[in-house]
Amino acid sequence: MIKAALIIKGKRGIDLFRLLKQCGDIDLVGLACPDGEIDWLTKEERKNYYVTADLDKIAALPELETVIDATEESSVTEYLKQILKKSVKLEELTSPSILSAVLNARDQLLETRLVKGELLAILNSVQDAIEVVDEQGIVKYVNPAFTRVTGIPESKRVNKSIFDVSPQGALAQSLIQQKPVTGYRTYVGGSDADVISNASPIIVDGELKGAVVVFQPVGDILKLMDELQHSNAMIDNLYAQIDQISGSRLSFESLTGKSNILSATIERARKAARSESAVLISGESGTGKSIFAQAIHNNSHRNKKPIIAVDCSSVPDSLQEIEIFGCEKGAMPGIVRTRIGKIELAGGSTLFVKEINSLNPYLQKKLLKVLEEQKFNRIGGSQPLSIDVRIVASASDNLLNASLQGYFLEDLYRKLSKVTVNLPPLRKRTEDIPLLAEALIERLNRKLGKKVREISPRAMQELSEYDWPGNISELKSVIERAMVVADGSVIEYHHLSPYIGRLSVQDTPAFDEIIPLDKMEEKMLKLAMTRYGESLEGKKKAAQALNISLATLYNKLKRYSD
Repeated sequence: MIKAALIIKGKRGIDLFRLLKQCGDIDLVGLACPDGEIDWLTKEERKNYYVTADLDKIAALPELETVIDATEESSVTEYLKQILKKSVKLEELTSPSILSAVLNARDQLLETRLVKGELLAILNSVQDAIEVVDEQGIVKYVNPAFTRVTGIPESKRVNKSIFDVSPQGALAQSLIQQKPVTGYRTYVGGSDADVISNASPIIVDGELKGAVVVFQPVGDILKLMDELQHSNAMIDNLYAQIDQISGSRLSFESLTGKSNILSATIERARKAARSESAVLISGESGTGKSIFAQAIHNNSHRNKKPIIAVDCSSVPDSLQEIEIFGCEKGAMPGIVRTRIGKIELAGGSTLFVKEINSLNPYLQKKLLKVLEEQKFNRIGGSQPLSIDVRIVASASDNLLNASLQGYFLEDLYRKLSKVTVNLPPLRKRTEDIPLLAEALIERLNRKLGKKVREISPRAMQELSEYDWPGNISELKSVIERAMVVADGSVIEYHHLSPYIGRLSVQDTPAFDEIIPLDKMEEKMLKLAMTRYGESLEGKKKAAQALNISLATLYNKLKRYSD
């Protein structure tokens, strides 16, 4: 770096002086103004630079290496040649070395101004109030939010000493102590704004250059605290309601049945409950997948919070993402505040994804990310959110076949199928039917206000010999219907026969030749819809009878109606 003195005259020299101040190649040690006009210099510039009108004093500076003559006056140039030491170079502004330094300084200054402009744009858009002072405590900047919060215009604050206008504030204290001051509550000097402030000194290369404070009105913070408390109260209330609705008291001991196949299934589910791995519960419609999911959760260490469930088959594709993963405020039309999804609500607990085979492919990938990284994004969220959640999923269809055929994400299936619980259909555990019927009657007596005590032997034989395509759900429906029409304390055969009678001859499709499977499927769909009807309840029963999900039924009906 060259130690140089600058000789200037007139306004042009002012601009040159301030440009060379920014130059990294030149260290200005002195400034000479032969015309004696130095009123344009700031107080700080006069303090930091040796300034004189006497050329002889400049020439005598001990550390001087170069003198830059920018006066363009021959008399000044000639005089400098006479008084300068031989070791000191005399350069004109147009000399290559000086011109290069000036151009570099100009480029650096332009870049600095660009950065400064971008920084000011950012600070001006911040909603928190900001105030900046130099090392002397002179206010150099306030943003628009400062004026909004305090009511003090920029013109009344900038260039004032912070020690005069707000000596007790966090900014003054931070500057005096040369350390951060946080959570400082005070009134802003010159206003009645009650604020919470965070101030910090600005230190560059070990030297104090000033300080900055950011503050918010106490009223805004209290409002945010109220909103947070309200939100927490709503969540606690929601958890309480979920706890009541979800049957959180369910345990493996409360499952009805003593068959060997059920006992083996319960034992496998107990082992699944003790692990942290994802669990896949498979089984036909009505076999009790939701009950097993609740029992697995309630026997895990996450049972202090209720299980959160989402039924993919009942949520349209277009709403599945917002239902499961939530949405940031304003990210979608009508979302006026951030909406928490089921997965976030299940933090620290279990998320039960019912009929996961109905989850759309894009969300299957998002769920896989949760299983692999325990992270997810709300709709419109730029940063992933960490979540501690266990996934328990259920599927009525054969998920393995669906993954092999490309209908379900293979990687997600592999993650879920590490721990599987396959629920047996009711037709494979017929010895449990009397116990199930007894438990259902006891429960339905309270619901229906009945006093049914038993089922006649003939009726029980019908229940045991029926194929139960809808499994336990169908059994409950049949018994409830029978109890509604029963007058006495015993359910007789004729109370049941309208609901579980064998397929009549006219209902049974007859095929005397081989037909394509898709035609067979179409005939079965038409038969099921004829038997159960086109209502939503009828379609649910048809789906149960066909051993498919409701979503799959809709897809097949659409396929054959096209």
